[in-house]
Amino acid sequence: MLVKSSALPLVTIDTSVFGFCNTGNTLSSPVLKLTSKKCRGRLNVQRSIELRRPPDASRKWRLLSADQTQASVVDVDEECKQALTSLNFSTEDAEKMLKKAFGWIHSPYWSEERNKEVPSAEVVTGVLNYIRSLGLSDEDLHKLLKKFPEVLGCDLDREVKLNVSKLDSDWGINGKTLRSLLLRNPKVLGYNIDCRGDCMAQCTRCWVRF
Repeated sequence: MLVKSSALPLVTIDTSVFGFCNTGNTLSSPVLKLTSKKCRGRLNVQRSIELRRPPDASRKWRLLSADQTQASVVDVDEECKQALTSLNFSTEDAEKMLKKAFGWIHSPYWSEERNKEVPSAEVVTGVLNYIRSLGLSDEDLHKLLKKFPEVLGCDLDREVKLNVSKLDSDWGINGKTLRSLLLRNPKVLGYNIDCRGDCMAQCTRCWVRF
């Protein structure tokens, strides 16, 4: 609309003072400054400019938000964290590793199968002590856990020990060879499926990867 008046200054657009207020998925109308500078022309102001987040970005934000909300629900026992800080992990890293191992932070390794459990110092130290008994030093444990913190949430008898026994009986892997294997591919300690080529869609825990 053409704005014309002899009594009032013309409304003009001063592009140097445009501002936008981010309100989530949309931006509010631009802010205009009134000046007394005289000029003639049409004033066209688009009331709102919509800038929508890409679908993927919104989805990632929701997943991250959900993980953070879930992770804040459980308080990790200090004794559990101490078992990992003694291996030269920071307190923050130790807590994240335990939450990932026990289902409070999403891990692709578990897919959708991991139920949330409160980390137990008895369970954590039991797994660590057993892996030590296989000939791994504390430095080795640090490297192994950095690659595969989820091992702390694996069942010690039905998964970890059983898999070590399987490696020995089926492939003759033990001693120093076992140590080298665990440092290279620690996820073998958590394998609990052998699809034998008939895929069961749980590849992260399947012996077919070995």
